[in-house]
Amino acid sequence: MPNPPSPARRQIGDLIRVDGHDVHVRQDGPQDAPAVVLVHGFSCSMHWFDRVAAELATEYRVIRVDLLGHGCTSAATELDAAAQARAMSGVLQRLGTSAATAVGHSFGADVVLAMARRTDQVARVVIIGQAPDYDCSRLPPITFLPGLPALATLTHRLTPPWMARISSRVGFAPGHHDDGSDDPQRIALDRAAMDPRMYRTILADRRARLAALPLDVQVRDLGLPVLAILGARDRLYPSAPTAARYRAAGARVAVIDDAGHSVNVQRPAEVAELIRDFAAHHPPD
Repeated sequence: MPNPPSPARRQIGDLIRVDGHDVHVRQDGPQDAPAVVLVHGFSCSMHWFDRVAAELATEYRVIRVDLLGHGCTSAATELDAAAQARAMSGVLQRLGTSAATAVGHSFGADVVLAMARRTDQVARVVIIGQAPDYDCSRLPPITFLPGLPALATLTHRLTPPWMARISSRVGFAPGHHDDGSDDPQRIALDRAAMDPRMYRTILADRRARLAALPLDVQVRDLGLPVLAILGARDRLYPSAPTAARYRAAGARVAVIDDAGHSVNVQRPAEVAELIRDFAAHHPPD
C-alpha cells in the first residue's frame, strides 16, 4: 500500500478528491482572473512557489498543487508524469479553469507538458530549470547505478534533516543555496513527506521515458506557446545546451544570471515578471 504523507507538512490549502486521491491545492488571487498553475518538482512541495505566487496573486488566479506522493497530497500506485498529469488535470476540471498558464519546475516540467497534451484547459506552458533529458546533465555517474533507486528508497526515512539540506544544495547556484526562502525547514519537511517510491520514478523510469521522448520534442509537437526559464549557474543541467535545444524546438528562452536550478526560489520576482509578460503576449484564442 502507498505510504501516507508525513504529518510534518502543514496543510495550507484544500484537499480536492480526484480519482481516489486527496490532492492538496492552494488558491490565491481573484477567482475570476486568468489562471496560473504552479507545479513543483521532485522531493519538493507547493512551498517552492511561495514567493512567485505572492508576486502573481495581485492579478492572476494562482493555483498551487502538491504532486501525488508529495507534501499534503496522498500517494498513489503510479507516480510518473502521466499519472501526475491525470490528477492535476482533474484538479483543473474540478476548479473550472480554462486557458491556464501551466508552470512546472524540474520534474514539474514533465507534468505540465503531459497536462497540456491531455487537456485543452492549458493554453501555454512555462518550463523552469529542466533540460529536455539527461544527456547533458551534470549528475554524477552514481546517480544512474541500477541499485541506487532501491537503496535510496530503503534509506529514505533514515536521512537526517541536515543531510537533506546538504544534498539539496545542487539545486541552487554555488554560494547561494536556498536563498529566497522564508522557511529554513522547507527542504527537510518536503523530503520527509515524499513517498520514497519517487526515487525509482525519477532515477530509473524517468530517465528511460525522457530518452524515448525528450521534453524538447514534446515542446515541438505540442503546438502551444512555451517559455523555458533557466538559471545560468544551474549545477544539474548546463544552461547553454538546454537553451539551444528548446530554442530549436520553437520555445522562447530566458536565462537568469546568478541563479541555479531552482530559479523560482532564488529569483521569484524575475520569474513572475517573465510569466506575466509571456502570458500577456500569448492571450487565449
